[in-house]
Order: sequence, then C-alpha cells, then structure tokens
Amino acid sequence: MIPEFKRPELEDKELIDYYFAQAPSRSCERTFANVYLWSRQYKVKYAILHNALVFRDEGDGHTYAYPVGKPEAVKAALEELMKICEDEDCEFGLYCVTPENFSQMEEWYPGQFRIEYDRDQADYIYETEKLATLAGKKLHGKRNHINKFKQLYPDWSYESLSDENVEECFQMALKWRNSNGCNDDPEKNAEMCVSLNSLRLYKELGFKGGVLRNGEKIVAFTVGEELCKDTFVVHIEKAFADVQGAYPMINQQFVEHECMDYTYVNREDDAGEEGLRKAKLSYRPAFLEEKGFVTRIGGQQ
Repeated sequence: MIPEFKRPELEDKELIDYYFAQAPSRSCERTFANVYLWSRQYKVKYAILHNALVFRDEGDGHTYAYPVGKPEAVKAALEELMKICEDEDCEFGLYCVTPENFSQMEEWYPGQFRIEYDRDQADYIYETEKLATLAGKKLHGKRNHINKFKQLYPDWSYESLSDENVEECFQMALKWRNSNGCNDDPEKNAEMCVSLNSLRLYKELGFKGGVLRNGEKIVAFTVGEELCKDTFVVHIEKAFADVQGAYPMINQQFVEHECMDYTYVNREDDAGEEGLRKAKLSYRPAFLEEKGFVTRIGGQQ
C-alpha cells in the first residue's frame, strides 16, 4: 500500500529533526527549515516509511529524495520505493543523492544503479576561519572590498537578528524585491517568498541572523542555521547592490559573530547562474558537496 505523503508543517519540526539527526549531512536540503520553506513553493511532501524519512517531489512525476534514517531503515525504504514505482508503472528515481548515499546504495545493489551529478546543485563548503579572516593572497580582493566599505560608510554597524530589528529587515527585503524585478521572474519571486518567511518565522525555525547597517539604515541581512555538528548553513543573504561592499561585509561579519563554533560554512549552490558561480568560487571553497540523480541501469525492471 502506498504511504500517505503530506506537506511539512511547523508542528512536524521535531519529527523531521529527529530523522535528520540520525543521518547527519552537509547537504543544505537536510534541515527542517529548508524543506518546510521550499515546500510552500514546490510540491514536496514527506512520509515515514519503514522508520525512514522520505520526501517525494510531486511537481514532475514522482521522484524521491534519498531516504533518511539508520542504514537498515534506509534499505527497507528503498526496497519499498522500488516496489511503489513498479506498481505505479513508473521509472524509479532518486534526487539529491550525495556520493556517500550512492556508496551505500552500491554496497546493497552493486552495479544496478547509476548516478548523474548536477554541478548546478553542488553546495559550496568553506572553512569558517578563512571566511572570517579572509587571510592570504587569494582572498586579498575580498579584504579590499571590506576596507572600501568601511572607508565609504564609517558609521556602519553589525548586530544579530532579533525581535527589535526583524521588522526592519522585512521592510528592507520588500525594497530589495521591488528593485530586483522579482515580480516578473517566478524563480526570483519564489526565493523572495522563502526569504520573507525566513524572517517571519526565524525563531520558530531556529535561525540565527545578522544585520548590517549604514547609520540607522539596514543595507544587508543574512539568515542561517546549524546543518550538522561541524557545519553551519547560510540560507539567505540580501544586500542593496548600490551599497559598495555590502555583500562581502555581511558575509564576513556574520561568520565572525555567529559561525565560529563550526569548522565549515555551507553557502548553498549557485543554481547554474554564471555570476553567482563566479562569486562563490572567488571565496575559494574547501570543497563542493555534490548531489545527483540516481536511476536504475537499463531502465525499469
């Protein structure tokens, strides 16, 4: 019998967090906040299957994220998903599969599946210390941007996101949306909805945030959370483009003030955008967290 899949709601946080904690990952999708926020934009639902957490993308047929849980539960869930696909007469497919996930599959089903990694979905993972200090010749340009910001805006300040400034951040985000053509771009609009909901629910979702001001005016903010014990993930970062150096400044200040308890910072993927890829590579990531799509070799069986 096909399990009932449901959209994640706020009351599901404890349950979903419980399963994510059983199989820690550096993939940015592996947080309750990520799946909750984006499930408002895309048709992603979840179910517990053989004591493993399974997400299903119903937007384009039925494909499943790699199950989350202890190994024996994951294997049982995979078997069940293969049977569901067979019963529904559709091809079995898994998305957001990391190299570690695929190695596990290869142990259980040697030579039966293939993975195709999608460079556009690879997360950029940085050493926290390097993002905070920007030390070394390769990051000299970033230090110059920050020094220029400090020179242009001597009355700048940084503060943590709080009940006292979250409404100002919300208003700043609305101005950013209006000046960046989000209403005419469905992808940008979806991302802005996630940004606004991140601010509205920052406490419920367990987020940390950072705010950058020029005098009294907020010119940038950022929001993220713990991904696993050694990695913090930055979900949202917004700055006014006409404030020179605001992006590198909020990046550096947020890491310095909020992320130093972690070895790594995940700054998510570049979605295949050339400018964003260039910017993320310029910070010299320690490595990329690859993710791919798994299909059965030889198609449906």
